[in-house]
Amino acid sequence: MKKPAWVIEKERARRAAAAETVWLFGLHAVRDALANPRRERLRLVLTPNAAQRLDDLAGMEPEIVDPRKFDRHVGLPADSVHQGAALEVRPLEWGRLADLCAGGPETTVVLLDRVSDPHNVGAILRSAEVFGARAVIAPARHSAPETGALAKTASGALERQPYLRVRNLSEAMEELREMGFLLVGLAGEAEADLETALGQASGRPLALVLGAEGPGLREKTRETCDLLARIPFAGAFGSLNVSNAAAVALYAASRRTPAQAAITSLR
Repeated sequence: MKKPAWVIEKERARRAAAAETVWLFGLHAVRDALANPRRERLRLVLTPNAAQRLDDLAGMEPEIVDPRKFDRHVGLPADSVHQGAALEVRPLEWGRLADLCAGGPETTVVLLDRVSDPHNVGAILRSAEVFGARAVIAPARHSAPETGALAKTASGALERQPYLRVRNLSEAMEELREMGFLLVGLAGEAEADLETALGQASGRPLALVLGAEGPGLREKTRETCDLLARIPFAGAFGSLNVSNAAAVALYAASRRTPAQAAITSLR
């Protein structure tokens, strides 16, 4: 019996994912990946100087390469600031959304709607780790995958902060809603400000939804949010880079308490 096309496609995608590898580069990113027991590490390439600066190689035997031949040997982009260290790994597997995001009313997650710049995603992962977000969630397509540039910007957070890429963002949002999350989309034109929106999240886990630079949230994503909120700004006009907006929103979310939410709701 011939397999259905969708089954064949799913199996092909699974094989492709199993074969996928990523080159991490830079001393900080490589050091953190070596220290992460969840990482499947395949190949470590170092210059003599970098080998002296890395204390623990996690039992790996590095390939020592002349600095002048390093870029060509590894095949990194020409503008990669690698500091003489590169590590080939497989992408991290974070498991199921329901297991990863389960928690109490203080739980916060971040959803990214087609944020494709690895530097922005890396910075958001750093903020998510600092302010205690449970996970950063993005669609598998049209969003930044794990790359060396993302890992370097994340400054180690990629190894510790769950970055879950899902097949369909709206479906993931619906699943979070069923788990009790309040879905708050950030939009500059929203009537409610962020403080008011966080007040409505009293006693509930929170999902902050951010769109890409320029287009912002897609229509379907907006419709799936429970409410939209804006970050107040001084003057007649203001806008923030998506990673900066995420940092502000995550800080505000980390400060919310049931008492503060009750006060806000009475205003």
